[in-house]
Amino acid sequence: MKTELYYYTGTGNSLWTARLLAQALGSAAVRPMSRTDGSTVTAGIEAVGLVFPVHIWGPPRRVIAFANVLNADPETYCFAVAVNAGQVAATLVQLKKILHARNLTLASGFGIVMPSNYIPWGGPGPEEEQRRRIAAAREKIGRIAARVGNRESRPVERGPFWQNLVLTALNRLAFPRVPAMDKGFRVDEKCNGCGVCKTVCPCGNIAWEAERPVWQHRCEQCLACIQWCPQEAIQYGRKTPGYARYRHPEIRLRDLTRERDLQG
Repeated sequence: MKTELYYYTGTGNSLWTARLLAQALGSAAVRPMSRTDGSTVTAGIEAVGLVFPVHIWGPPRRVIAFANVLNADPETYCFAVAVNAGQVAATLVQLKKILHARNLTLASGFGIVMPSNYIPWGGPGPEEEQRRRIAAAREKIGRIAARVGNRESRPVERGPFWQNLVLTALNRLAFPRVPAMDKGFRVDEKCNGCGVCKTVCPCGNIAWEAERPVWQHRCEQCLACIQWCPQEAIQYGRKTPGYARYRHPEIRLRDLTRERDLQG
């Protein structure tokens, strides 16, 4: 089955997931959403998968934009993997509705629990817990690949009722405010002007002025900038100087810089 996987990533969890899924499927191409608007799905593709992080209990703005123009045949098997820190909520239900409006069916949708990268609410947790989550995710990706390979149609995974009700409502309230949430970012005296933050930002939200980053208020809250800063010079609010940074341990900076370079 010819498959294309489209991923959106900030700190590497979703890229790692997409790569492992492609390996398990055996014949899947892996492409970043940031290099296409969704209108260029390769002709003859039999399955399309979307792999992305959950942001504030819903799909990121970039993923929604991609899904809203996804140009796949109605007969294409569509599936999704929502990477989250334990609360997938109704993210996949929301994506299913978006695709339905495009005359596409989200045949299956899965949640993958990974270490949290939302540093404003704390670090990723103890390393042992991080390893446990990654190991469990690896096993689940294998099961997902088997189901996708068999073209199984199944209800999308979702959180318990309280998540679907409360967290989805919070997502709707927060979503319009996300682009301006970058007002919370700042750089401290450790910044050496290396420019890594600008390079890794998947939505081009960072400009460069006087050898310092300046956020442009079209933020996705992926937190790539703060997590990849080699000097840990980027902060968000008052508490992040004391929190450990997180990137997926099997993803390197060159994996993201290569993607950004290819964007031109």
